[in-house]
Amino acid sequence: MGDKAQGGKAFGLLKSHQEEKLNSINELFLSDPQYAEEEDLASKLELFKKKYMEFDLNDKGDIDIMGLKRMLEKLGLAKTHLELKKMMSEVVGGSSKDTISYTDFLNMMLGKRNAILKLILMFEGMGKEQEQKETGPPRRKTFSDLP
Repeated sequence: MGDKAQGGKAFGLLKSHQEEKLNSINELFLSDPQYAEEEDLASKLELFKKKYMEFDLNDKGDIDIMGLKRMLEKLGLAKTHLELKKMMSEVVGGSSKDTISYTDFLNMMLGKRNAILKLILMFEGMGKEQEQKETGPPRRKTFSDLP
């Protein structure tokens, strides 16, 4: 019985530890002259951090290929192992790393290159906003609408 609570607590600790790490990376980006021109940088970084933490992060706080796979499946976009590897190498710049660090992730989101993952996340974000706007049912047509 005691183990289960421990696991949850350890996971909570891991998440908050990860968040601290991500916050400190955000700070670096905020003070990076390269991004000085970026509009609403602080709020973008906060948003990207939340997005990053939605992935199943490994114990180092990186997105590994399984975390990427699960996230994309949640979005209804199942990908083959090969496609996943290609997406990851796009993000990390073609190196053979098999994880995406938060810095890699931010470089992708703030960078000029349109990595597939970036497009998916941007599109998914826009999709959510669209859904919220279109809450009411379409207006029913009446006789006066007829030509």
